[in-house]
Amino acid sequence: MKKRTSLLIVLVLVFSLLIGCSSSENTEINNDVDDDINQEDVELVDMAGRTVTIPKDVKKVFATEPVGTIILYSLNPDKMVGWNYDLREEEKRFIPEKYHSLPNLGGAGKESINIEEILKVDPDILVVMGKIDDALELEVEDMEEQTGKPIIILDDNIEKLDEVYKILGKALNEEEKSEELALYCKETLDDVKEKKINEDERINIYYAEGPNGLETEPAGSWHGEVIDMVDGRNVAEVEEEGSKGKSEVSIEQVLEWNPDIIISWDDERGGYYSEISKDPTWSDIKAVKNGDVYEIPNKPFNWFDRPPSVNRILGVKWLGNLLYPDIYDYNMEEVVEEFYNKFYHYELSEREIDELLENTIKH
Repeated sequence: MKKRTSLLIVLVLVFSLLIGCSSSENTEINNDVDDDINQEDVELVDMAGRTVTIPKDVKKVFATEPVGTIILYSLNPDKMVGWNYDLREEEKRFIPEKYHSLPNLGGAGKESINIEEILKVDPDILVVMGKIDDALELEVEDMEEQTGKPIIILDDNIEKLDEVYKILGKALNEEEKSEELALYCKETLDDVKEKKINEDERINIYYAEGPNGLETEPAGSWHGEVIDMVDGRNVAEVEEEGSKGKSEVSIEQVLEWNPDIIISWDDERGGYYSEISKDPTWSDIKAVKNGDVYEIPNKPFNWFDRPPSVNRILGVKWLGNLLYPDIYDYNMEEVVEEFYNKFYHYELSEREIDELLENTIKH
């Protein structure tokens, strides 16, 4: 009886050991599988405070409007799957040729994004950059349902560009480059905040938009923000036309405002720059009399506005130097060369620098 009991105990122990080993092996296998699943996706918190699950290795991205597309282009254009509009020939001059053929997937101006075409290029994630509010978040939720793609929301506030770069850099595994660009933006804006101009020393400036120069943006507006940042006195006393801007004014109003300096869209984008100094109806304006009418550089992206993206960081330095050269004492040739290199991945020649600055600074 004792022998049978001992044998039974031994068998139970052996059986238990076998089950234990089998269970241990299964546990290791399951852990490995779970690790693989976890490694396929990562979570990050976007600027709307949303936790977004995205692929660990993001290779293809589409930004739904030019404000975000320029940020994406500056960080890594190789991960872009499309533009928001058709590039003009003068823009293409300063953009490497391999990006010219990226498709126009919509999102600029009144042209809505093309969901069908976006799904054809199959981006890993989408980026929406704008003013963060409930309406934007609802729009993003709807877009996520339509596309089945994770979407990162970024804030278009110029003061938050450093945070924008850090979040997008994390999403795209471009943290070293994003830190470089974030630091440049932060240092530029910090420098601007230190250069305060007394109220009685501020220069009157008019921003001429549109084919006749009689559209503009008032002080406090998103599209005219750079003027406010460098303490220019924006003379346009008009109502802002919502987020799209371009308030219509009359030549009589501009004559009454009598700005010291006029900055204008260039001819290529449909501006009135070349005609302002020739048009007799503008001839009595102080800026025209003194030859202080300047073209806003627009290649490959406008330095001042439209789209109001990171290109405005260069615009802050340009306009500050134009209005107050003793305070914003920059070597603009060096500033432009560095910015194009860092943000646009383009090595400017001396001739190209001279061309960009030809009608844009005081000589």
